[in-house]
Amino acid sequence: MSKKQDAPELRRTLQARHLSMIAIGGSIGTGLFLASGATISSAGAGGALLAYALVGLMVYFLMTSLGEMAAFMPVSGSFQAYGSRFVDPAFGFAQGWNYWYNWAITVAVELAAAAIIMNYWYPGVPGVVWSGGFLAIIFALNYFSVKGFGEAEFWCSMLKVATIIAFIVIGFLMILGIMTEPNPNRIAPGLNVMMQGDGAFVGGLAAFVGVAMVVGFSFQGTELIGVAAGESANPGRTIPRAVRQIFWRILMFYMLSILIIGLILPHNDPSLLKNDMKDVGASPFTLVFNRAGLAFAASLMNAVILSAILSAGNSGMYASTRMLYAMAKNGMAPKVFGKLTDNGVPRNALYATTLVACLCFLTSLFQSNAVYMWLLNSSGMTGFIAWLGVAISHYRFRRAYVKQGYSLDDLPYKAKWFPLGPVFAFVLCLLIMLGQNYTAFTAAKVDWNGVIATYLGIPLFVALWWGYRVKHNTRMVPLDKVELAEAHRNALMLREETRGGKPVSAQA
Repeated sequence: MSKKQDAPELRRTLQARHLSMIAIGGSIGTGLFLASGATISSAGAGGALLAYALVGLMVYFLMTSLGEMAAFMPVSGSFQAYGSRFVDPAFGFAQGWNYWYNWAITVAVELAAAAIIMNYWYPGVPGVVWSGGFLAIIFALNYFSVKGFGEAEFWCSMLKVATIIAFIVIGFLMILGIMTEPNPNRIAPGLNVMMQGDGAFVGGLAAFVGVAMVVGFSFQGTELIGVAAGESANPGRTIPRAVRQIFWRILMFYMLSILIIGLILPHNDPSLLKNDMKDVGASPFTLVFNRAGLAFAASLMNAVILSAILSAGNSGMYASTRMLYAMAKNGMAPKVFGKLTDNGVPRNALYATTLVACLCFLTSLFQSNAVYMWLLNSSGMTGFIAWLGVAISHYRFRRAYVKQGYSLDDLPYKAKWFPLGPVFAFVLCLLIMLGQNYTAFTAAKVDWNGVIATYLGIPLFVALWWGYRVKHNTRMVPLDKVELAEAHRNALMLREETRGGKPVSAQA
């Protein structure tokens, strides 16, 4: 890839610790702290755990696929570049705009959730005030250098990780009877709680598929290391290290958290979140702390949830601005978005993304909970489309790499489960996407508002893909024509520099 496409102006200042925490920060937010209660309420604790396990396995395969490509060809806006080079320029165009929309809307989702959390303390203040103020904070954090963003995300993520660990410890102490339930009329924590009502599995297949979509939204953000690859130092080493670390950490946090919630709060508990998000301000984490008799800790937990939401929104702002910048540099977005400041920040792309994030202000015009769920579903579908693109791009990349005679030993990081990994991820992604709201079509009256909110991302993606393909007359790139030579040389050179102990330039 040329220097122009590699975006040499971007600063390679993100270390492995930044990449790991950026991914954790982007994926631990509303999905875990707010929507986890709705998953247990809808599908039961057993159904929620199964959904997290299956989607977690899919994410593991996607992470190994992305790690292989990003370590081999570390560029900012990786999904767009990989889709264009390994599949079809039109596919890359659609992937880029889809991913930008995904995270731009996610910023609005996080801001809407932050306004609802603030309503827990200040019910008389309009949500638009909080949304506007938090948007200004996120904008300021992304206005300066990428190193400052990386450090902010590192410490915010550390706070989230420490909180989840404390939650897990207190939860196990409650389950073991060391910390007793203040209300003796409630059932003691344990398997008896999980089996209350209809048992550990509730709602059947329809509930499980719907929960899987919410779980997928929860895991979105793990792929941020691909977006940050163009600004990471020593990508051949830092990206594989981050891939190996972040998945297991995130999966452990999610699985243990859901297990503890399921053993303490029964799925039919009226305090648990329902799908209408009427009680979204009181997350299941807060409810557990309340049951442990830690009233002050519960209030503190709400503050931690607020910081986690803003951190996830901050990561979303970073991802969407870098994707828009990368597309502009590759001629797939207006050139004005490809301009950088002296310290390597694409501020024009930041301005555009901030405008889209103002969708969060809809929470002040309509019922906050309805808009929150609409944005959640809309963003979740586009996220799955991005994951589909990762699986397709990796399958094509590995086949082209082998067909052109390159040795797999030259890859800085090799996905062990190819081709099973990308194929499994593709099939599961597709099944969850198509089955997300199938009950809307079997009902006596079709809920077209729900259908549109759920599936809107699919026709938009197809329209972008085929519109660009027709206009520019592009075709799928033959495997023997995929450009790999320069990236292969760069990977070998970087590996030799790393082995020789030579410092890698701080700028791309």
